[in-house]
Amino acid sequence: MAVAPIFDNRLIFEKSRPGAKADYFPEPDATPLDSLIPKKYLRTEPAKLPEVGELDVVRHFTNLSKKIFSIDTHFYPLGSCTMKYNPRINEKVASLPGFAGIHPHQPADQAQGVLFIMHELEKWLAEIGGMDAVSLQPAAGAQGELTGILVVKAWLVANQQATRTEILIPDSAHGTNPATASVAGLKTVTVKSDARGGVDLNDLKLKLSERTAAIMITNPTTLGLFEDQIVEIAELVHKAGGQVYMDGANMNAIQGVARPGDFGIDVMHYNLHKTFSTPHGGGGPGSGPIAVKKHLEPFLPNPRVVKKGDAYEFDFSQAKSIGRVKAFFGNAGMWYRAYTYIRFHGAEGIRRNAEHAVLNANYLRAKLRKHYRVAYDRTCMHEVVLDGTTFKKHGIRTLDIAKRLLDYGYHPPTIYFPLIVHEAIMIEPTETETKETLDGFVDAMLKIKQEAETNPKILLDAPHTTPVKRLDEVRAAKQPVVCCNLNAPPPEVPPLKVRKTEKNIKAGSK
Repeated sequence: MAVAPIFDNRLIFEKSRPGAKADYFPEPDATPLDSLIPKKYLRTEPAKLPEVGELDVVRHFTNLSKKIFSIDTHFYPLGSCTMKYNPRINEKVASLPGFAGIHPHQPADQAQGVLFIMHELEKWLAEIGGMDAVSLQPAAGAQGELTGILVVKAWLVANQQATRTEILIPDSAHGTNPATASVAGLKTVTVKSDARGGVDLNDLKLKLSERTAAIMITNPTTLGLFEDQIVEIAELVHKAGGQVYMDGANMNAIQGVARPGDFGIDVMHYNLHKTFSTPHGGGGPGSGPIAVKKHLEPFLPNPRVVKKGDAYEFDFSQAKSIGRVKAFFGNAGMWYRAYTYIRFHGAEGIRRNAEHAVLNANYLRAKLRKHYRVAYDRTCMHEVVLDGTTFKKHGIRTLDIAKRLLDYGYHPPTIYFPLIVHEAIMIEPTETETKETLDGFVDAMLKIKQEAETNPKILLDAPHTTPVKRLDEVRAAKQPVVCCNLNAPPPEVPPLKVRKTEKNIKAGSK
């Protein structure tokens, strides 16, 4: 299989014709740049740029855009990522000149509108989570995790408990959880799951000790299940002297229904892009505010927004603060969108969205359970996790099912995660998809099952209808071709060398 270049713009060069142009700039009346720039930095020959007309340029990029899977064009059921529709009103608000044009160095008396939004959003997020205080500063969920654990660590130090250096993490957790603990200088201890997909309380009790700093738990869990033992878990951790951190990645399933602070959580983060409809993907920008109980508030990042009289200002006076975790104050454009989403829906709408997300996921579970094995077949929350191991007898893996879905016009769900489910297929429909869309997806999944049983080769060669066919994904990840000679085909990539280890030798690797 070939490894395609990540970006190949040769087509626009193929359309190039000498003399064609799409610019209409007048001759500059200012001093020519070549008289201001040292000669050694000037080109000795013109840049090799395509010469194309405006219509060719427009058609080229329009046709490229039609080849992209997106929420605007396709059902996008990425589990654990909540690829949620971003309402256009959010974008309109965020683009208002007073928001889009403001500078981080603007004095507080010239940024009262932004400070008002920050103050209100902090209050609303605290209320939704049942917490006491919020910092909007973290720029992503992963940074929110790190900020929350650093706050816990600072609290432990302030209370002469710095010897607590272990973070308990369920085996179904997001991969960022153990990474966060390690970056914070703490040791991770894995807690097993029980037969129902929840935390194994017996294993938790064995792992708790005087070294326990906190447990990092996701609820609803990464398996798409509500951790119904959460109160007992929190009580056990608190009794052992630790704190309870909640990864709020899956709040879309419980917003307006259940509040983490009410079931024992001390600190949590929100993913504004997953729950509150700010953009997701493409590398950001993200936003991962953290919420804490009162005893942790003094350790939140500086500065905090405070209201004095009728005005708002930044307060840098918190002596116990862990300091900044982000340049300036965070990704403000995400706050305006989240504020608009919450303000638009209100308390009833927020709850209704969660209920519809859960309803849609359970609808898919009920429709697919007779044809695909459900990893934990009980009422799920925002997502349902299937187990694709039953297709191995046909020579089909989860990857093949995912690739075939592209031919039916659906973006594949998350696969091979969570890691404790072999051949996992994690499907999250969100609340915005209609019954008709879900039925179409179910029909595609049933056709794929039939194909796997009667004509598996069609899955093994999928996708068939996309501009780029199946790639060698291992090689693409380890030996990416990020550029190429625009006048030549993509270069041949040498075979991938696999280092022989005892593990892969036993598995039959060569």
